[in-house]
Amino acid sequence: MLPQKYFLTKKQSLQRLFLYMGPAIIVSIAYIDPGNYGTDIQGGASLNYSLLWVVWLSSAMAMMLQYLSGKLGIATGQSLPEIIKQKLKKKIYIIPYWLAAETASAATDLAEYLGTVIALNLLFKIPMIYASIFGALDVILILAITTRRFRALEQIFILLVSIISFGYLYEVFIIKPDPSAILYNSFIPTIANSHAALISVGIIGATVMPHALFLHSWLTKNKIKDNSIKEKRALRKMHLIETIIILAIAGMVNAAIMIMAAAAFNPHYSNIASISDAYKTLIPLFGIGAGTIFIITLLASGISSSVVGTLAGQTIMEGLLGKKLNVWVRRIVTRFINVVPTSIALLLGLDPLSILVYSQVILSLLIPLPMIPLVLLTKNKELMGEFVNRNITTIISIAFVLSILTFNSYLLTTLIHL
Repeated sequence: MLPQKYFLTKKQSLQRLFLYMGPAIIVSIAYIDPGNYGTDIQGGASLNYSLLWVVWLSSAMAMMLQYLSGKLGIATGQSLPEIIKQKLKKKIYIIPYWLAAETASAATDLAEYLGTVIALNLLFKIPMIYASIFGALDVILILAITTRRFRALEQIFILLVSIISFGYLYEVFIIKPDPSAILYNSFIPTIANSHAALISVGIIGATVMPHALFLHSWLTKNKIKDNSIKEKRALRKMHLIETIIILAIAGMVNAAIMIMAAAAFNPHYSNIASISDAYKTLIPLFGIGAGTIFIITLLASGISSSVVGTLAGQTIMEGLLGKKLNVWVRRIVTRFINVVPTSIALLLGLDPLSILVYSQVILSLLIPLPMIPLVLLTKNKELMGEFVNRNITTIISIAFVLSILTFNSYLLTTLIHL
């Protein structure tokens, strides 16, 4: 029998892990934000389960890169944007990089904002144009509650992620997908046509999100208290455990969105062209409960991912420009950028789901901005010290980077020839 001291130590370790948890929970929204709804629903409805392998691959790539980002923050006590600023040195390089990073953040926030607008419209029957105004106020309450207590924000995220996770567990349970098709398409890669290529890149852009890679390092660096090597070793271990557990769960929810769409809509409703169509089709097929839970999860996704977008934008601006901007000013500016063009698009009758998908393609094309520096920095022994990447970690990371760049190149080639 093991001594009592062992059990006390294990109990204390679990308590420390629970107190640490938060960074991976917050960035896990990148796996299940409204952009994932858009790409996964289109992919599942039009292509059945055939792109499920892309969901698993993108989830694995995101997990590795998020781990590297969090480790960078712990090892250096700095965020990725701060270190990139130091490496670029001159404003002539820093400013264009910052503008590109802000473009990625704006594309992210567009998807989040659209998700909230669509959910408000369907859940409360608010006209889209008014929902676009109400949606601009989505995170004010959360930010007001958590302004002075960041741990409260992490706890709210636990609640929101749980709503999305259990909601999709229910959806998959009642829709009853085909297990053999899920298994087959999880391991056999196929891209049938240019539409599949577009959706594939959108899935990657919706999962391996640039703003989340910038943010994770900032979240973990803020966990450091005394900056000792002993503390950093403990934080790195807890960061690894949290990243694996939380992002694995988020990856399964991401896959569940596509599985639900494939099982519910393909092949008889393969022309689903919007989230509204998906909601209205679910109700007669599986009942009002399925449709309502679907929209509640979308609303939770939109609100939580908006908060993440705000934090990421703040991190990018402060890290690259060295200027602090009031979080309320940042929220108003970001929302103004999105409200005006989105409202115009809605008035013109443009499809919100298509806007969602193309915003994710933009994100995928901008992934190299944080991704390449992240891999190079974490393999730098002088910068990382004992936390430097092992050779196998670097090899896998480079393989993932090349895979993402290959997907992007294929997409661009396909679009040029259309």
